[in-house]
Amino acid sequence: MSLDLTKYPTLALAEIPAELRLLPKESLLKLCDELRQFLLDSVSRSSGHFASGLGTVELTVALHYVYNTPFDRVVWDVGHQAYPHKILTGRRERIGTIRQKNGLHPFPWRSESEYDVLSVGHSSTSISAGLGMAVAAEHEGLGRRTVCVIGDGAITAGMAFEAMNHAGDIKSDLLVILNDNEMSISENVGALNNHLAQILSGKLYSTLREGGKRVLSGIPPIKELVKRTEEHIKGMVVPGTLFEELGFNYIGPVDGHDVLGLVHTLKNMRAMKGPQFLHIMTKKGKGYAPAEQDPIGWHAVPKFDPAIGTLPKSAGGLPTYSEIFGNWLCETAAGDAKLMAITPAMREGSGMVAFSRRYPGQYFDAAIAEQHAVTFAAGLAIGGYKPVVAIYSTFLQRAYDQLIHDVAIQNLPVMFAIDRCGIVGADGPTHQGAFDLSYLRCIPNMVIMVPSDENECRQMLHTGYHYDSGPSAVRYPRGSGTGAAFLPLASLPIGKGTIRRQGEKIAILNFGTLLSEAAIVAQRLNATLVDMRFVKPLDEALLAELAASHEVLVTLEENAVMGGAGSGVNEFLMHKRLMIPVLNIGLPDRFIPQGSQAEIRADVGLDSAGILSQIERWLA
Repeated sequence: MSLDLTKYPTLALAEIPAELRLLPKESLLKLCDELRQFLLDSVSRSSGHFASGLGTVELTVALHYVYNTPFDRVVWDVGHQAYPHKILTGRRERIGTIRQKNGLHPFPWRSESEYDVLSVGHSSTSISAGLGMAVAAEHEGLGRRTVCVIGDGAITAGMAFEAMNHAGDIKSDLLVILNDNEMSISENVGALNNHLAQILSGKLYSTLREGGKRVLSGIPPIKELVKRTEEHIKGMVVPGTLFEELGFNYIGPVDGHDVLGLVHTLKNMRAMKGPQFLHIMTKKGKGYAPAEQDPIGWHAVPKFDPAIGTLPKSAGGLPTYSEIFGNWLCETAAGDAKLMAITPAMREGSGMVAFSRRYPGQYFDAAIAEQHAVTFAAGLAIGGYKPVVAIYSTFLQRAYDQLIHDVAIQNLPVMFAIDRCGIVGADGPTHQGAFDLSYLRCIPNMVIMVPSDENECRQMLHTGYHYDSGPSAVRYPRGSGTGAAFLPLASLPIGKGTIRRQGEKIAILNFGTLLSEAAIVAQRLNATLVDMRFVKPLDEALLAELAASHEVLVTLEENAVMGGAGSGVNEFLMHKRLMIPVLNIGLPDRFIPQGSQAEIRADVGLDSAGILSQIERWLA
C-alpha cells in the first residue's frame, strides 16, 4: 500500500534502517505510533498475522535504531512478529501482498531481503542459528553483533535450551531477547525493574561484577558466598537465575513498549561481552483493544474493518477436518477414559478447544516440544493408556527420531492424527505438508490411512484408535470436507481399498482427498477410480487385479511424488514382476511457495484439469 504522508510523516522518513538511525531519539515515540497504525491498516486490508506484530513494534524500532543492520544480524524466531521488521526494511509498499501468491513471504526469508538473515517458519531455531553466526563473527573479527529474538512459547522447546547451554559454555558474544507476553511475572514490570535493568546493563555494574569475580577467584569460600548472595539478591527481584545458570548475564524484565528505555538498555548491552539475556514484557495486540483482549483469536486474521473491531464470521458451510477430528475426540472420550490426547501447542489449530475443556484430565499440551510429545505418548501407551497425538504434518518432522525409536521399534499403539497434510497455502514452503507419506511409509510397523472425505476420516480415526497391534496414522488436509454423510463409526478392514467407479483401460488409484477431482477425470476418460484408503499396508490383491485388467495405472496423491504412495505401488508391481505402465502424479520435487490452496493445486497440476492434462500428455 502506498504511504499517506499526512498520516505517516515520521514513518515516511524511515523506509530503511539507515534512515531510521538518522532520526532524533525523541521522534521514536511518534514513529512507533505510526508504525502500529500502518500495520493495522495494511493487515486489515490484506489478511495475515496480526497480534504478534502489534506487540513487537517498539522492540523492532529499538533494535534497528541501536544495531547497525544488516551488518549486525537480528534473527527472528518463527517470524509471526516480524511484520514491523519487514515494513522498516524496504518492504513497506509491498506489505499488502504478504502471504499471497508472488507476494512477500509470510516469515523472514533470506532470498527476500538482506535484513532477513535466517529463513524461518518453525519455532525455536533462532538461538542455535544465532550462536553459529556469533561464532562466525568472532572468526571474521569485524565487530559484527548478533541478536536473537525469541518468544515465551518458542523458548519452551528443548532446542532453545540446548542452544543456550552451548552458548553459555563457549561464551560467544550473543544477545538473546525473550519477548514475553504470557508469563505470570508481568506484575514485576515497572519503574523499579526498568531502573534495575539499566543499572545491570551499565558499564559500572559490569566492571564491578567482573572485577569482583577476579579478585575473589583465589578464595573459594568467599567466592562461593558472593556468588550465592548475588544470585539470591537478583532472584528476589528478577526471574533470571535459570538463565544465569546456563551461563548468560540476565537483565530484566523490562517494559517492551518503552522504546526509549529499550534503546538505552540495548545500547549498553551492545557493548557487553559474552552471552547476554534481555527479558522484555510485551502485550500481544498492543494498541488495538480487540486484539489485546483476544490475542489468540487475532493471531492470524482475514480481511476486517478496524472500526468495527470484530472479525468477519465464516460463512458456516462445511466443517473443517480439524473440527471433525475434535468432534470425534470428544465423542470417543465420552465412552473411554483411557483416551489421552496430546498436542504440541496447537490446541486451537488442531480443533481441540472443546475437548480440552470437557476432558481436562485427558488433555495434554506439551508446549512447542514435538519430540517430547511423541515420547510422552509412548510412555502413556506403555502405561496402558491410548494416546492420540494431534500434530501438523510439518511439525511431526521434528519428532522423526522419536517416532521411529520410541514408538515404532517398540510397536506401541500410538495413533497420530496428522493435520495440515498436502497443500496448506499461505504459510508457504515451511508449512506445506508435502513429505509425511514419504517419511512415514518407510517405517516398519506403521499403518497409514488417507481419507478421501470427512466420513472416511472419522472411520479411520476410529480404526486407528482401536488398532492395538502397533502405531497408526491418519493424515488429512487443511480446510473443509466435501459434505459426505456420516455413517456409524466402525473399524475398516486394514489395508483394503474400494473401487468407486468401474471403467476401462485406465485405473486411477487415488490416495486421499483429491478423490473428487479424480472423479471428474475418471468420468472424462471412462477410467476405473479406486479409493485406496491405505498407503501402508497397500491392498496388494486389489493392485494385482487392477494390473491384470487394465492397460495403465495412474497414482494420485497430495504428497511428494518421490517416495510417496505412488512409489509404494511401483515397488509392489516391480517385486511381483507385473509389467504395466504407471504414471505417478503428486507434488513435484521442489519446495512449494505460498498462495491459496486452489492456486497452488492448479499450478502443480493437482486440480481436475491438471490431472487430466498430465494423463493425456503421458498417454500421447
